[in-house]
Amino acid sequence: MSYFPRFTRPARAVALLALSLPAGAAVAQGKPVAKPSAPSPAMAPITRAVSAAISGDRALRTVDYVQRYFRLPGNRGFDLAIDTVASLLRVAGYVDEASASPTARLVYRIESRPMRDLAWTPEGASITIVGQPAPLQSWPKNLNMIAINSVSTAPDGVTAAVVDVGAGAEADFAAVDVKGKIVLAEGNARSIFVRAMQKGAVGVLAAQKLPEYNQQSKNVTSIQFTGIARDTLTPGWLLFVSRASRDALKSAITRGPVSVHVVVKTLLESRPERTLVAEIRGASVPSERFMYSAHVQEPGANDNATGVGTLAEMARVAAQLVKAGTANPKRTVTFLWGDEIRSTDRYIKEDSVRRIGVKWGMSLDMVGENTAKTGGTFLIEKMPDPSAVWVRGEDKHSEWGGRPLAEKDIRAHWFNDFVRQRCLDRAAQTGWVVKANPFEGGSDHTPFLNAQIPAVLLWHFTDQHYHTDLDRIDMVSAASLGNVGSCALTTGLLLADGSRPVVLAALEELTRAAEKELATQKALGRDTLSRGGTVETEHHIIDAWRDFYLGAIDRIPDIAVGPMELGAALSAAKDRVRKAALYGF
Repeated sequence: MSYFPRFTRPARAVALLALSLPAGAAVAQGKPVAKPSAPSPAMAPITRAVSAAISGDRALRTVDYVQRYFRLPGNRGFDLAIDTVASLLRVAGYVDEASASPTARLVYRIESRPMRDLAWTPEGASITIVGQPAPLQSWPKNLNMIAINSVSTAPDGVTAAVVDVGAGAEADFAAVDVKGKIVLAEGNARSIFVRAMQKGAVGVLAAQKLPEYNQQSKNVTSIQFTGIARDTLTPGWLLFVSRASRDALKSAITRGPVSVHVVVKTLLESRPERTLVAEIRGASVPSERFMYSAHVQEPGANDNATGVGTLAEMARVAAQLVKAGTANPKRTVTFLWGDEIRSTDRYIKEDSVRRIGVKWGMSLDMVGENTAKTGGTFLIEKMPDPSAVWVRGEDKHSEWGGRPLAEKDIRAHWFNDFVRQRCLDRAAQTGWVVKANPFEGGSDHTPFLNAQIPAVLLWHFTDQHYHTDLDRIDMVSAASLGNVGSCALTTGLLLADGSRPVVLAALEELTRAAEKELATQKALGRDTLSRGGTVETEHHIIDAWRDFYLGAIDRIPDIAVGPMELGAALSAAKDRVRKAALYGF
C-alpha cells in the first residue's frame, strides 16, 4: 500500500462494511447462518480445483526471499524480486514472449524503461555510541533506518559529537552550533535535513512520531520507511532512530557530551525500471482480459512481498490447470508485477486497443497477514457502492479514515458481490474471516477505476507494523496467502471462462445478495425511524440500493463470452429486486 498521501485517488469513503465469518459458518450481511454454503454447480469445478492446487507454503517461500530486500523502482532488491518471479514462471511453463510461437498460451515478458532518476539501493548502516561495545542500531535488522536518497559515508564511517535540536525548527538550530556535528532531532525529517546540511552538519539522526495504529509505545524499535529529497549540491545522509534509540541517546546526552560512530553504505546507479507481465492467452477472445496487479516496491514482508509471492503462486496454479485441461479460459488472464499504481496505469494507457480489452482488474496488496500478530483483518476494498455514502449498521471506516462519497460516484456493478462470494466459498471450508470496506484508493485498483474498469483491492488493515521494519516474515501467514490466492484466482478464471452457466450463476448470486442487502437496509431504516429518523431519508437510501442492484443486473451480460440471450433471466432478477425494495414502513 502506497506510503504517500492518496492524492491520486478519487474521493475516499468513510464506511467499512464488516462481513465476518466464524469457523464453519457462511455469511449473509455480516451475520452467520446455520450452514456453510457450497459453491454453485457452475462455479464448483474451478473453485475446487484452484483450492486444491494453491499452496500458501509455496507463496510464503517467495515472500520470504523478496522481503529480505529494500525494494524501490530500478534498485537491486526490486530487480531481484522481478528476476525471481520470472524464474518461477519459467518453471511453471511460461515462455519468453519474444521467442514464443503464435499458438503458445503461457507467455511472459520483462519490460524495461529508462528512469529519470538514479536507482537508490541501501547496503548497510550502523549507529554506535562511542564507548559502547554494540551498535545502537544496525541495518538490516532495522531495515528502514536509512532515509531513501541518503548517500554513503566514508567506507570506515564517521565519528562526531551529537547535538540535540529538539523539534528542528529554525529557532532550535539558531540556539546551537551544528557545524561538524551530527544532529539529533524529531520533527519534519525532510526540512530538518535541509537545515542541518546548510549549516554544515555531518549528518542527521531523526526520531519519528508514528501513527497511533503503529502502537509506538509498545513497538519501541519500529521505524517507518520514508526519504529525503535528493540534493546534488549538498548531499548527505539521514538515519531514522527508533523510540528506543532516541531515548538511549537522550539519556546519554543528559550525562555529558556524546559522540557516535555512523556508517552508511548506499548505491546510486543508472538502472532501468522493469515490469514483469505474464499472460495465459485466451482460447477464443484473447483481446479481452482479466488483469491482476501486485506492486514490488516497498520494503515490507506484508507490504508488499505478500502480493508478489501470492500472484506468483496464482500464475503457477493457473498454468497447471490450463496444461491439465481443468481450466480453459476463453479470455486472457494477465499477471503484472511492477511499481505501484504507475505500472498498472501505464499498462492501461500505453495501448488504447489493449485498454479496451481490460474488462476487470484486481490489486493484491498486503494479502498475507498473520492477523493474530498484526491486528489486521482481511478486507475486500470495493468499488463505490451506497455503503460508501451512508454509514449504517455494521459499516465502519478503516483507520486510514476518509470522507463519504457523493451519490454520483456510486458505480452500479456486480463485481463487489462476485469477488466477495468467491472469498466466502473459500471461507466456508477454512473458517477464514472475510470483511470488506468501501473504496479508499492508494493501490493498483485505482488506475483501473480511473479508467472506468471494474476493480477491487484485496488487502489487510489495520496492521500495527504497517510500513515499519517490524513488517517481517514472521508476520506473514501461509494460510492467509493460500486463502487470498484461492479466491483471487478463482475469480479471474471464472470470469475469463464466461460460459452461460457461469453467467446465470453470477446473476442468481447477485440477486440473492441484493435481497439480503435490501432486507438489512429496511431493518436499519426501521431502527432509525424508532430513534427519530425521517421516512423520506430511509426511503431514499433503500431506493439507492435498489437502483444500484438494478444497474448491476444490467451489467451481468458483460461476463458472457459471445452473444447470449439473457433477457428473461435479467427481467426476473429485476422483479425480485424491486419486490425486495418495497419499503414496508
